[in-house]
Amino acid sequence: MYKRNYNISRKAGDIMYTCYVVDNNGLESTNYFDTEQECINYVYWKWENEALFQQNSDELLSNAIENCKEIDSKNNNLREI
Repeated sequence: MYKRNYNISRKAGDIMYTCYVVDNNGLESTNYFDTEQECINYVYWKWENEALFQQNSDELLSNAIENCKEIDSKNNNLREI
C-alpha cells in the first residue's frame, strides 16, 4: 500500500504553482494552478476520486470508444462502427 503524499511549490519568479500528488494506489500526477488554494482543492479532489483512476488504460480507452459510438449513433445519425 502506498502512502498519500503531495507537494505544492512555486519557484521565485514563476507565476504558476506546481502541485504534485500521490494517491493510495501510487499513481502520481503533476498539475499547475494560479493559486495555492486551487492546488489544495486538486489534492482533495484527486484523493476523493481515486477509484476513477484505478481502471487500466485499455479499459478506459474501450469505454471511451463505446461512448463515442453511442453519441455518434444517437446524435449524428452515423452508421455503426
